[in-house]
Amino acid sequence: MSLYERVGGEEFFVRLVDRFYAGVATDEVLLRLYPEQSDLTGARERLRLFLIQYWGGPTTYSDERGHPRLRQRHFPFAIGALERDRWLVHMLAAVEEVSTDEQIRTELTEYMVRAADHMVNVES
Repeated sequence: MSLYERVGGEEFFVRLVDRFYAGVATDEVLLRLYPEQSDLTGARERLRLFLIQYWGGPTTYSDERGHPRLRQRHFPFAIGALERDRWLVHMLAAVEEVSTDEQIRTELTEYMVRAADHMVNVES
């Protein structure tokens, strides 16, 4: 059974992404990386669809946007250790808040740390 199925589907990812972006919206380090800082709706939608697909849900992200190419899509933004660490602060807080299952938390946390490390494209 996929993680998507184990967490009950889309609603889990809606809550996760909403909680994450509540932190991003008040984080000066991260917010400057978003071209449309006043409206994070598009960013929320893209992250939600990506995570749903990655964890075994519908392939809407790829159907609409093609291959994720995460590093390539983020390359225009200077992402160093500070940005990675701030991203992880908010994402890991979101994981802790929306999941009570320790196995789910572990799987999500391990992936999020690897993904955040992979996005770093400048030395601090």
